[in-house]
Amino acid sequence: MPAEFTTQTWNPALEDDCRALIRLAIREDLDRTYDWTTVALVPTEARGKANVAAREAGVVAGVQVAQLVIAEMQLDVTWKSLLHDGDDVAAGQALAELEGSARDLLTGERIMLNFLGRLSGIASLTKQYVAAIAGTSARIYDTRKTTPAWRRAEKYAVHCGGGWNHRTGLFDAVLIKDNHLALAAQCATAPARTPAEAITATREFLRTMFPDPLTAAAMIVEIEVDTLAQFEQVLPQQPNIILLDNMSLADLRTAVALRNAAASTVQLEASGGVNLTTVHDIAATGVDRISVGALTHSARVLDIGLDWL
Repeated sequence: MPAEFTTQTWNPALEDDCRALIRLAIREDLDRTYDWTTVALVPTEARGKANVAAREAGVVAGVQVAQLVIAEMQLDVTWKSLLHDGDDVAAGQALAELEGSARDLLTGERIMLNFLGRLSGIASLTKQYVAAIAGTSARIYDTRKTTPAWRRAEKYAVHCGGGWNHRTGLFDAVLIKDNHLALAAQCATAPARTPAEAITATREFLRTMFPDPLTAAAMIVEIEVDTLAQFEQVLPQQPNIILLDNMSLADLRTAVALRNAAASTVQLEASGGVNLTTVHDIAATGVDRISVGALTHSARVLDIGLDWL
């Protein structure tokens, strides 16, 4: 089996991130004071019921985050899930039923909807990309082009939409990019001057840092190339993944053919120029992975609202 990055499921680290984000959202909305409009107009004893409903079709993500909003704000509100993260939702369909203090429902509404809309938008766009490459062997991956502090949450939303997660950060994989190679070429003391040398130097470094050979081997080593000449140089070095950056369809097909002829287990990842119009043709070249920064940096918020009952 090829080496794979960690899938961002719902876990304690993600929950901790979301609680921190929620606390910031509460501060920016209430500034440690009150929702003065609601306090002025809604009696303390008023109770209410509402549905959280999608205004358009998509994929749900952020249900568990919305429930954390209730906990962090200490709202007198009960949440009943009708759908769960990763479920498809139709226009007009309810995701959840809420019941409790009318004041609390009104005060927490926007924070809950902001998280749900943002994460469901990412999940929905991801599913469109996954659907666009149906019938090929490629997979859709996210990138580190995420909203600062939202990375685990946004990668979780990609997972909910059927996509795959690339490395979480700089700490959990090696990705030798063009800028690393450009700087090394200008530095007389750099341990590597060419892409092939960079792979060798990186593996030697990992063996030094992690004396346990299994630990060293578990670290994914990926390198970016933007020409077939570079590709032919690094393929014999057998990195886990070769990133083919901004290559033409013809060059992608050539790279796949060269990899296959070498009976290599190296995974090939395409990036650059990827959108919903081009992604199927890219996948059809035979690459294994397609990384799409747009999943997180350009996803439109899914329109989700609160309907009073």
